[in-house]
Amino acid sequence: MGTDGARFGVKRNITAAAIALTFCSGAMDVAAFTRLGGVFSSVMTGNIVLFGLSVARGSVSLLTHTLTSVAGYVVGVASGARIGWYWPVRTVLAGELALLCVLSAGWETAGASPSGLGQFALLAVAAAAMGIQSAAVNQMGLSNVSTTYLTGTLTGLVGSLARPDRKKEGPLRPGVLMGLLCGALLCGLLIAKVAFLFPVLPVGSLVLALLAGWGVRGRGQMVAATSRS
Repeated sequence: MGTDGARFGVKRNITAAAIALTFCSGAMDVAAFTRLGGVFSSVMTGNIVLFGLSVARGSVSLLTHTLTSVAGYVVGVASGARIGWYWPVRTVLAGELALLCVLSAGWETAGASPSGLGQFALLAVAAAAMGIQSAAVNQMGLSNVSTTYLTGTLTGLVGSLARPDRKKEGPLRPGVLMGLLCGALLCGLLIAKVAFLFPVLPVGSLVLALLAGWGVRGRGQMVAATSRS
């Protein structure tokens, strides 16, 4: 009973952390798309499509922005995976938090409307933060969801609900999808009305994720917690 209770507690905390992280991703992508060059900070599938579009249209601006975002994301994933090899998930997320603080400082310095080289620099930082986040989620052992690219999560949810032998759907997949929507919605409102407050969303949600997942060591603990889900 004690083991089951501990497993449930870990699973609940991981679910809360995943939803908070996905909220962060939604906010970051809206900010990147509206103020950092019309590309995404976490959805690399979309950026690859935009890269193809930039080549077809001969748009140097779109081309360089997509390359900057993809490069930043790759560096973030590699760094997060390296950190996660030696240290627990919370350390990886602390690295993301550090980058978000840098992003926040740059955002405010630019008056919430970055341009020129500053825009590219902030885009690279934003994408690197999302790459680190993806590495952290992978370290948690969440094989059926992501907090940065959710097409697979949506596919899994719909497929699970459509199966005749479907099991009761837990809160994780619906929660992260709703988290993404809420993060994007609130960020869109802030960008339109009080853009300088945008950093509150990703930084605040990441702090919540850190608090929720503080005791989670890594993949093995998460797999054990979800083995009966």
